[in-house]
Amino acid sequence: MREAVFEIRDLTKVYQTGDVAVRALRGVDAELYHGELTVMLGPSGSGKSTFLNILGGLDTATSGSVHYRDHDLTNASDRQLTRYRRDHVGFVFQFYNLIPSLTARENVALVTEIARNAMKPEEALELVGLKERISHFPAQLSGGEQQRVAIARAVAKRPEVMLCDEPTGALDSKTGILVLEALTATNRELGTTTAIITHNVTIGSIADRVFHFSDGAINTIVENETRLLPADVHW
Repeated sequence: MREAVFEIRDLTKVYQTGDVAVRALRGVDAELYHGELTVMLGPSGSGKSTFLNILGGLDTATSGSVHYRDHDLTNASDRQLTRYRRDHVGFVFQFYNLIPSLTARENVALVTEIARNAMKPEEALELVGLKERISHFPAQLSGGEQQRVAIARAVAKRPEVMLCDEPTGALDSKTGILVLEALTATNRELGTTTAIITHNVTIGSIADRVFHFSDGAINTIVENETRLLPADVHW
C-alpha cells in the first residue's frame, strides 16, 4: 500500500474580479504519495498552478478539503500555513529569486539558518552538482546553475514535499536536463514527494504519475510503468 501524503477532495477555487467569477479549480479529487514524483501537465489557465499553490499553503481553497498527513490545510490559519511551509515544503519557481549580492552558499544559508534539521549549504549544493561553484555570485552563474542553486536552497531544509512551478521554463533543453537531474536526485536520495508543473509533455516520462489538467480539473492520471532518466528524455 502506498502512503498518501496529500488527500484532496472536491477542491474548488474561485477568484472574484469585480462582477466576474473565475473558476480556477472545479471539484478536484487526488492523492499524492510519499516519495513519488508527479508531473502536472496542462495549458495556461488549466488550474495546475492554483492547485500547486494550495498544496504549498501559498493560496487557500474556496471549498473542498486538502489534508497533508494530519494537517488540515483548508482550515489552517495564516500562522499555521507559514509554519507548514517553513517545516515541510520546498519551492522551486521558474525564476530563481536569488539575492545578487550573496554567493551560492550564502543564498542557500538563508534557509539553513532558520530550518530545523537542515543540511549544510555545501552538502545541498553538492547534491545538485555545484560543489565547485559555492563561492560564485548569481551573475557569475549560468541560468541553469542559478536554478540549481534555487533547488539547493529548497532542498537544504530537507523538505518532505518539493513543489516546482515550471522549473525548466526559462532554460534551453540541455540546461533543463541538468535541472531535472537535480530534482530527480533529490526525489530519489531524500525520498521527497515531488510535484513538477510543466508545459513540456515529454517531461512527463520522468514521473511516476502524470496529472493532465484542463479547465480547472484533472481529466486523466497516467501511471508510468517505468521512469526515464532526464538524459533519456527527447525534448
